[in-house]
Amino acid sequence: MTILAISGLIRPMLESRLPEGLDVRWFMTHEEAMEAVAEAEIGWFDMNDKEAMAETLRAAKKLKWLNSIYAGLDFMPMDVLIERGITVTNGAGINAITIAEYVVMGMLNIAKGYRDVVRAQDRREWLFDSPGKVELAGTKALLLGYGAIGKLIEPRLKAFDVEVSVVRRSPGDNTLGPDEWRARLGEFDWVILAVPATPETEGMIGAAELAAMKSDAVIVNIARGSVIDQPALVEALERKAIGGAFLDVTTPEPLPADHPLWGLDNAHISMHLSGRAQSKMFIRSGDRFLDNLGKYLRGEPVGPVFDPRLGY
Repeated sequence: MTILAISGLIRPMLESRLPEGLDVRWFMTHEEAMEAVAEAEIGWFDMNDKEAMAETLRAAKKLKWLNSIYAGLDFMPMDVLIERGITVTNGAGINAITIAEYVVMGMLNIAKGYRDVVRAQDRREWLFDSPGKVELAGTKALLLGYGAIGKLIEPRLKAFDVEVSVVRRSPGDNTLGPDEWRARLGEFDWVILAVPATPETEGMIGAAELAAMKSDAVIVNIARGSVIDQPALVEALERKAIGGAFLDVTTPEPLPADHPLWGLDNAHISMHLSGRAQSKMFIRSGDRFLDNLGKYLRGEPVGPVFDPRLGY
C-alpha cells in the first residue's frame, strides 16, 4: 500500500477526494511530521518553518516523490534530493497571476507617487497636485526571468504600452541573451527581477549593475532577496543613484526593524506578500496535487518538476 505523509493543513481540501487504497498519514506538528514521513513514499510537508521542512526531508528515507506549494525550494538540501533520486514537484505558476499583478501595482504606485497620496489621506490633507507624474506608457522595462511569472508580467505591462525586453537564452523579438543585458542596462526605466534563486543568480545585481542603470530607473524584485547585493542597493538608494526600488523580497526575511531600507523614501517594501495576495493558492495546489497523484499511481510523469541540480 502506498504511504503518503501530508500536512494536516490541506486535509479538509484533500481527504474526501483522495483515491482509495492509500495509507495517508496526516500531521500538524513537526514532531508528528518526523514520525509520519519515516515510511512515506509520497510527501507533502510544507511548513512555515523551512528548517523543519529540511529536517523532515532528511528523515524521509523512503521518499520517492516530494510535492510542495513553494516555487522556490532553495532552502531544501539539494544534495539529499539528488542522492536519493527524489522526484520533486513544486508550486511553479500557482501564484504567478497575483505576483504579476503585484509587479504592475508596484510600478504604478511608484509612477503615480501613490504612497504619498495615502499618507495625505491619513493626514486628512487635500493635495492639489499629484506627487507622481510618470506614465507607464512609453517607458522601457527589462525583464530578467521568463518562467511562469515572467510570462504573465510581460503581457500585463504591454497592455500599459510598456516596451518589454526579456532576458532568456532562446532568441526572439525584444530578447536579450544572458551575456547582453548588462551592457544595455542604461536604456531601461524599470529592471524587473523574476529569476529563480540559484548560485548563478545570487548577487546578479551588484554595485556595477546599479551604477549602469539610469538615475531615475526603478528596480523591482519579486524573485529572492539574494539576487541583489543589498548593501550596494542601500547605498545606491541613499545616494539617489537610481530612482527607487520595489522590493517584495529582502535579505533576511523578516527584515529587521532597524534595517536602513525601512527609512528610505525611495524604497518600497511589500514584505513578500505578492504571492499571498489572493485566495486560490491552496485550491490550485490541491487540484494540481490530486492530478499528479493520479498520474503517479498510473506510472505517468508528474509536473512541474523541480530540478535540484539547476535549482528551479
